[in-house]
Parts: sequence; C-alpha cells; structure tokens
Amino acid sequence: MNAGADDYLVKPFAFAELSARIQALARRPAMQADETVLTAGDLTMDLVRREVCRAGQTVDLQPREFRLLEHLLRSQGRVQTRTMLLEAVWGIHFDPNTSVVETHISRLRAKIDKPFEQPLLHTVRGAGYMLKA
Repeated sequence: MNAGADDYLVKPFAFAELSARIQALARRPAMQADETVLTAGDLTMDLVRREVCRAGQTVDLQPREFRLLEHLLRSQGRVQTRTMLLEAVWGIHFDPNTSVVETHISRLRAKIDKPFEQPLLHTVRGAGYMLKA
C-alpha cells in the first residue's frame, strides 16, 4: 500500500467480491496526466520540448523567464502578487526589496507582447500581474 497500491484482495476470495471491487474502480473518475502543453490565446508553451510559440513564431526565453511564464499560464486569469511570484518562481519565502520580478516581467513582456497586437500579460495596479487572452 505504501508503494502506491489502492486495494488488495487476499486469497481465497469470492468472485463476487472481486467483481464488486473492479466495478468500484471503473466508477472512479479517470486520472488526468499533467498537461504538457499550456495555451493562452495564440501563445503555446510545450513543457516537454521547452518551446514557446506566439502566433506561430518561436519565442526564445531564458530559464527563469520560462518558469515565470509557466507559472502565469498555470494560474491564467488570476492575479499573481509579487510575493506569490517570488515564492513560486524564485523560491524566496519573504518579500525582499528587490525589483527582480518587475525586471523579469518587463523582459517577458518584451518577448511575448511587444511584437504582437494583443497583449497577454497585464498589470493589475496595486495587486500584481495576470496573464489572460
């Protein structure tokens, strides 16, 4: 059970009990695998190939920019504060007086928003940042 089993049946067992357990397993909702491609509008991020495209054009990102965009895509439509971003992307669990978030947001915006008509990365004044199509 500690290795990941859900259930077990000891011998001897009744066929009716085995059948009931199989039916119970079949009623469970299917487990969903982690998404490997994240999208927002015309922006796609392939996590396996570590590739980002916007409107069919490849966008080259630094590793930290990639992690920042991944976090913003996973929390699409929800405001992410500076502190939330520092914890999720940089692993900093306090709020130092640093402009690292603003710097990376600016770089990310230059790569995924500036060359295109529709911006995806939005600043929510007094709150943080949000990615939405």
